[in-house]
Amino acid sequence: MRTLVCLFLLLACYVKIFAQTIPPFNSIRFSEDYSFLKNDSLKNWYEKLKYNQLSKKGRAFISIGGEIRYQFFRFHHEDWGDAPDDNNGFILTRYLGHADFHAGKSFRTFVQLQSSLANDRISPSPVDENLLDLHQAFFDISIPINKANKIVVRLGRQEMAYGSQRLVALRDGPNNRQSFDAGKLIYSGERLKTDVFYAHFVKSKPAIFDDGFNKDTKFWGSYTVINHLSYIQNIDLYYLGIWKASAFFDDGEAKELRHSIGSRIWNNIKGFRYDIEGLYQFGKFGGKQINAWTVSINSGIKFNELKLKPELGIKAELISGDRFYDDKKLQTFNPLFPRGNYFGLAALIGPSNLLDLHPSVSLEITKKLLLNADYDAFWRFSENDGIYSPNVSLTYSGKNIPDKLIGQQYSTDIVYTANNFLYFRVEFTWFNAGSFLKAAGTGKDIIFTAFTTQLKF
Repeated sequence: MRTLVCLFLLLACYVKIFAQTIPPFNSIRFSEDYSFLKNDSLKNWYEKLKYNQLSKKGRAFISIGGEIRYQFFRFHHEDWGDAPDDNNGFILTRYLGHADFHAGKSFRTFVQLQSSLANDRISPSPVDENLLDLHQAFFDISIPINKANKIVVRLGRQEMAYGSQRLVALRDGPNNRQSFDAGKLIYSGERLKTDVFYAHFVKSKPAIFDDGFNKDTKFWGSYTVINHLSYIQNIDLYYLGIWKASAFFDDGEAKELRHSIGSRIWNNIKGFRYDIEGLYQFGKFGGKQINAWTVSINSGIKFNELKLKPELGIKAELISGDRFYDDKKLQTFNPLFPRGNYFGLAALIGPSNLLDLHPSVSLEITKKLLLNADYDAFWRFSENDGIYSPNVSLTYSGKNIPDKLIGQQYSTDIVYTANNFLYFRVEFTWFNAGSFLKAAGTGKDIIFTAFTTQLKF
């Protein structure tokens, strides 16, 4: 903790200098490009860290960066009263460090280490704690077609994120981000980008350098983004396939082969944004036929001319659940590899067998200080299916429980972005347990408080 505070203070001393030249960091760190510093002959020590020239002409260079995130969490009645209560809370700390080497415009390699620690956490899961491991290690070979188009071949361990990250995400909210051992072919043009990939999900393990190759979860597909279209402006088209040696739903456990076909239209113009997505899933779960689907809408309008620049948002989702137990079909939707904080940092509910309605409001107190408040109501879509956590593990079975109301979640958070490097967030969540939770378990209300501070460099 003392080291963390010292790093924060050290960076704060230099922030005015750095802010003049270094753009905001990306959530996907390997997408950052610091080659613009090539011709800067008066680089300070930090700029040299971001662009360290290795050849006379500057075609070869290496960039160093990282992240330190500190979080304090406290749950009252965790798991709606069915988990041991921890009155003192616990601390999650994540360290990320990377090196990005470029040799001209045709070759690059990116290596990143991750250490995720869970202090005072009762029985931490692999998502909470991974002492030290190789999080990413891949190389790119870039093949230019013309000035506007190129093909990139990427091989190795890598993060993947697509669209709104409802299906394939970085999993940045939880303490341990997720990655894949993958081969990927990327085509980039002026208005179109397509990824084709085959991957194995990297299963997180708690010890040091033990996240080996995982043959139990295979993942493949293609994802295309087309921009600047008439009327709808932007559209995503995708196919995603998954095979799991063992999958568990409320209707049983078996091998799973699932195909997902979907589309997303989205835009953000003049303060109005919309994101509409729908997809259909089919395949086999043991001897059962998969027939699942989801549709979602996420829209908002921001009044930039008003004081505090309020933004009103509304999200709603229909996510299929299994219709009958012990039949030859499975309608439970599998969200694949979604955001861990899908419905807030507390991460209480996952996107399977769900109907939710989620209005929100955001206020810009200052340019650096943002206040958010939201309400989320959850119901089971089908009474013959349970509820699931964000990683698709069954939280409560729905057998012999007709009640559909899961509960209502009230959340508020304050975000202070000091600069490109420092970020602070305080969050409070109250989950009012509904009739289903009271019938399925202890059914106590959850109160969750969290403090996050993050340094990127």
